[in-house]
Amino acid sequence: MSHAQRLWELLRPLGPYRALGKYTAGELAGEGRALDGAEEQLESLEREAFLDTAEDWGLERIEELLVRRPVAGTPQGRRKALAALLRIGGDSFTLAAVNDNLKGCGLNAVVSETADPGVVEVRFPDVPGIPDGYGTLRKIIEDILPCHLQVDYVYWYITWAMVEERFGTWGAIEAGGYTWEQLEKLVR
Repeated sequence: MSHAQRLWELLRPLGPYRALGKYTAGELAGEGRALDGAEEQLESLEREAFLDTAEDWGLERIEELLVRRPVAGTPQGRRKALAALLRIGGDSFTLAAVNDNLKGCGLNAVVSETADPGVVEVRFPDVPGIPDGYGTLRKIIEDILPCHLQVDYVYWYITWAMVEERFGTWGAIEAGGYTWEQLEKLVR
């Protein structure tokens, strides 16, 4: 029911609004449209003001508060990534918390400690070679990790044993028309 109809039902018992005439109908329609517009704006404000429900400009406003934008593309992914970035605080530097934050940001990266103090390794599971958008990923990872740590990035490629098992001969590789970059990432 529109606000014009609600106003009509509310004001009908009053004398001047008993009969819906030309002027009273126009007056109520104008006021109803204004109230309908205000309601739409309030609904938009209510939706965009909370991270759990934001879909458009609310997400953009939160992203403006941060140094880096999340790599997620969908509103749901952006909400999840922003929640992960916003919960980073003074106690967010345990290995589990760092990996949780990376996962929450939509990054396919895993941090692990090494035997050397102050050195961590970052791996990209399920992504052979250097991942697409590596420059952006690296900046986000290094923003999340404590700055005193040395970060070693570890990449993985196909091994010669995997090539021999999969193709058998160089002729089979050449028949596939693979470039070296394509071949080194054929780990599956």
